Amino acid sequence: MGTREISPANSSRNQRRRERGGARLKAIIWTLILCAAAYAGYKVVPVYIDNYTLQDKLTAEARFAVVNHRSDDDLREIIYKEIQSREIPARKEDIKILENTSRRVRISVDYTVPVDLKVYQLTLHFNPSADNRALY
Repeated sequence: MGTREISPANSSRNQRRRERGGARLKAIIWTLILCAAAYAGYKVVPVYIDNYTLQDKLTAEARFAVVNHRSDDDLREIIYKEIQSREIPARKEDIKILENTSRRVRISVDYTVPVDLKVYQLTLHFNPSADNRALY
């Protein structure tokens, strides 16, 4: 049995195979990272959209409440219907009517949303509020 010599061509070929394997591993890792980011976005972005929509509703109701002279209970009921339609995990008690006079309306809602990311439990805290003063 003879000794086998490694030619420069074989050595170069083996080096390229190892490099190609490293590139595949990098591609797999980056694909997993991108998939994880897309999944997190899929779970988190709708929660922020719901909060934005609730903020918009609070602002609109604060404007109309000054003109229409709505009671605290009426305001709370209108806002709670929006919360239920968006499936936001807030209770009626979380809706605070801070001020409701003929000159000013201030509304606030304080709630948290748990987001299950399978490997991590994320808790997002929101506190949308609206304030409106009469022009007269």
